[in-house]
Amino acid sequence: MSKFLSFKLWLALSTLALLAACAQPVRHVDYTAFKNSRPRSILVLPPTNETTDVNATNSMLSQMTMPLAESGYYVVPVAVMDETFKQNGLTTAADIQATSPAKLREIFGADAALYAKVTQYGTVYHIVDSATVVTASAKLIDLKTGDILWQGSASANSNEGNNSSGGGLIGMLIIAAVKQIANSLTDKSHDIAAVTSYRLLHAGPPNGLLYGPRSPKYGTD
Repeated sequence: MSKFLSFKLWLALSTLALLAACAQPVRHVDYTAFKNSRPRSILVLPPTNETTDVNATNSMLSQMTMPLAESGYYVVPVAVMDETFKQNGLTTAADIQATSPAKLREIFGADAALYAKVTQYGTVYHIVDSATVVTASAKLIDLKTGDILWQGSASANSNEGNNSSGGGLIGMLIIAAVKQIANSLTDKSHDIAAVTSYRLLHAGPPNGLLYGPRSPKYGTD
């Protein structure tokens, strides 16, 4: 290949890469309200469940506290939150999330509350593969003003980084069936939910939460 053709190929590839980058701009979160509020404590509410798996809410809820605590926030213990709502006759995520911000602040004394929902949870079987997928979204609400301080979404699946192209079509079908059975027996969804929770609620750029007051990075973002 001549130097001229090589240069043209390089130029074409560079142009395509530039166009791809322009077509997918990075979304930047507006942190103005978040920086004005600077919450120190967060109440995590049970996520609403839009899936057919009844375990989705509790699985996600049990794993949402850690990334928030690691990000520098005091998080109201889940057991305290759960028992308090039960004592007041609220047992479903939808009813709990319908409680007014002012009432939540009066009861728990937290600065902000995290409202989340799970839209995917479980193993999905395709023709030649299966994957365990957990997808969730959340928004952080200031309990003093009712303002949205931050919102985001995240997803994780068990096939990330896997390459199962070997073995032909029959082999792929067998692998997919075995994976689906194994994932169902070992509750793989709970493990994947942990990854989703971390991706959703960790602090840091470009679209994560701001660091809380207990983090050494507080005020640097």
